[in-house]
Amino acid sequence: MSRVMALDIGTRRIGVATSDEAGLIAQPLTVIIREGTVKDVAAIVRMVREQGVQEVVVGRPVALRGEETESTRKVLDFVDRLRDSVEVPVVMVDERLSTVEASRRMLEADVRRGERRQRVDAVAAALILERYLNSRRGG
Repeated sequence: MSRVMALDIGTRRIGVATSDEAGLIAQPLTVIIREGTVKDVAAIVRMVREQGVQEVVVGRPVALRGEETESTRKVLDFVDRLRDSVEVPVVMVDERLSTVEASRRMLEADVRRGERRQRVDAVAAALILERYLNSRRGG
């Protein structure tokens, strides 16, 4: 197995999560405040190198019924730029309800509102990564 990074790409922030070295456990890493595609991609490329990541997983936003939206198209454009810049495979996975689930989990864990707002994107990225790692193991 190998270290995997997941991204939850939003219009204002990008949530980042990584797996452990064995590629088994997902954990929130950080939130990138969006500064434009060029700077955002550069920040991700830097993190991929620093973290020793062998694969990047990006949440693909789709409507509940599975149709593509304007958000889907923006993320696809971002992923094209990322693939041109990073030297590891970039795969996309369905991210439906990941932010809703992240918010629910943090509420249940009694995380304060201000901290929830700051961390929700990284937690959503960890949920995307958790789903991906589970599916890769056949679970």
